[in-house]
Amino acid sequence: MSTTESPQDELQRLRAQVAQLRNRAALGELLGTTTHEFNNILMTIMNYAKMGIRHPDQATRDKALDKILAASERAAKITHSVLGMAKNRSGNFAPVDLVQLIEETMVLLGREMQQFRVQVEVQAEANLPKVRAIGNEIQQVLLNLLTNARQAMDKGGQIIVKLSHLPQENCVAVSIRDYGSGMPPEVLHRIFEPYFTTKSGPDSSGKGGTGLGLSACKEVIEQHQGRIRVDSTVGKGTMFTLFLPVHSPSPAPSPVEVAAVHTVG
Repeated sequence: MSTTESPQDELQRLRAQVAQLRNRAALGELLGTTTHEFNNILMTIMNYAKMGIRHPDQATRDKALDKILAASERAAKITHSVLGMAKNRSGNFAPVDLVQLIEETMVLLGREMQQFRVQVEVQAEANLPKVRAIGNEIQQVLLNLLTNARQAMDKGGQIIVKLSHLPQENCVAVSIRDYGSGMPPEVLHRIFEPYFTTKSGPDSSGKGGTGLGLSACKEVIEQHQGRIRVDSTVGKGTMFTLFLPVHSPSPAPSPVEVAAVHTVG
């Protein structure tokens, strides 16, 4: 610490360094996910191109071209999603369209959800206001919560993502609901603790198991002056809800309680 630096300044500086490291880790995870997706797409294109070359009949070639076109369109969507994240890599708060952010996130997770037989349904109110956020940080929170929801249903199932405007609280709520195993109270009350995890390690997709995901989500939402709530019941599933302040030219709202724990009925 500098001799002229106050404890408050040092704390702020350390928090900024932690946030920067977290963003780099998030970028690395995103690159890993994106690279895997592009590899799958390239293999699809190559295989159908070879099939079209081997079989001269029109029907087979038409099928191959259709598959190649579909794979190319998916690659374009992934590129668009990644470029959308790159626009807000500066770490500055800005107006963020959560519906668009969810759509871009699902482009990155679509094949993974399909692989594990999980369907995702997005329900969004019309004309949702934008929120004040750092887009790539909120997207990393969404990636983490959606991955956790998928992992909670090892035999497949459904995830419901719901977005709604709460004008009385001047915020937008985003809930991610799974119908998996749920959590008992003794686990529920510890899930935001750093390094606490019930997972033995990463699953077959290479995700999960460090115990840092939810504590990082909590910290990000706190820095956005929002709150995160979790509702869960064993055998019925879990729902995480994010409350993010609506973007406005006025000063940001005062920090509110970050985490509350409830039980799903």
